[in-house]
Amino acid sequence: MRKRISIDQLKIGMTVEKLDRSWLATPFLRHRFRITSSIQIEQLYASGVQHLDVEADGVDLESGSATPAMLAEVEPSQPIAPPLKPEPSTIPFVEELPAARRAYTAAKLIIQQAMEDVRMGRALNMEAVSEVVENMSDSILRNPDALTSLTRLKQFDEYTFFHSVNTSALALSVGRHLGYERVLLLQLGTGMLLHDIGKTLIPVEILNKPGRYEAGEFEIMKQHVLRGAEILSNTTGLNDMFLKATLEHHERVDGTGYPNRRSKADLSQFGLIAAIVDIYDAVTSDRCYHKGKTPHDTLQMLYKLGTQGHVDGTLVQQFVQVVGVYPVGSCVSLNTGERAIVKQYNHQAPLRPLIVLITDEAGHHRSTPLDLDLAARFHHPKQAIASILDPATLGIDPRAYLDKEAA
Repeated sequence: MRKRISIDQLKIGMTVEKLDRSWLATPFLRHRFRITSSIQIEQLYASGVQHLDVEADGVDLESGSATPAMLAEVEPSQPIAPPLKPEPSTIPFVEELPAARRAYTAAKLIIQQAMEDVRMGRALNMEAVSEVVENMSDSILRNPDALTSLTRLKQFDEYTFFHSVNTSALALSVGRHLGYERVLLLQLGTGMLLHDIGKTLIPVEILNKPGRYEAGEFEIMKQHVLRGAEILSNTTGLNDMFLKATLEHHERVDGTGYPNRRSKADLSQFGLIAAIVDIYDAVTSDRCYHKGKTPHDTLQMLYKLGTQGHVDGTLVQQFVQVVGVYPVGSCVSLNTGERAIVKQYNHQAPLRPLIVLITDEAGHHRSTPLDLDLAARFHHPKQAIASILDPATLGIDPRAYLDKEAA
């Protein structure tokens, strides 16, 4: 019999049918699965689940006992990966943010110079590149959220530079989440920072074309991958691991990508990560041929691509755990009618981030925005995120609120 229960009533042996929130907020690939261990219940608790629909035949809601037949039928659910316990942050978010901002700014200047060097026929200054990637990696290791929060920074006329830094920072955060050693982080971060270096050799009129490419133009555009790999392979000090992000960021696990139409078995984990962060930053950015989507909508799109087999679904789930169900910079509406901007991800309560209230319940803009930790609100009124808003349609610029303290 299907029943609606609270998370406190969930018992081993029950089959989960429906949750009170998006499945993106949980570490399970299946939308229907049997509870076989207390760890799964703890994961649902940690995801903020409060109520859920279950099939509870054979399970006593009071005692939690299950019939032998029920236990015999139990099929393990499919967590996205073995439970990961990355090293805890050694420095609080607020304290790390200034250093993260310095690293981000320096990386943007370095990739800008690197692309200019390639365009002018000069060698890459790998000493400078390595230094900024080391600084970014160190920031991520001290606190994974500070640098990642800055990936909301985008500028239309400097897209390639911001995109290179953003994807590098996002990949580094995923690598930390996966438990990468520092050497691997440096290889991944460097590869992502330089993954579009080949675009310097593509005609500007094609790079910046507003609208869909003609078939011949797209073939020219796709050349940036192999041209970039050639540049990096001729750069002293870079082994094959540094080239993975460049060569594989447009490959797809079902073999439909380019340049070599490789399928998952032939792709590195660097390449699988590169594909996800590349799509995420590109789709959330304003381009000459499309308006950027909200981070939440883009995560849903990535989730769909994962289920369809275009990108690695397991890594998409891990990526969601890195950036949060409501990434920093998201514009949200609360159950009280107030509007807010997400300021900081809460790993312990993914659906209850730190936000900045920008309007009151009636929709009037606050003269002074107010920080609010949704995870700390246990008394009435208990505010919660009710929906995602598109800030552009509302004339809201999240940067105006998030960058005030850093200005």
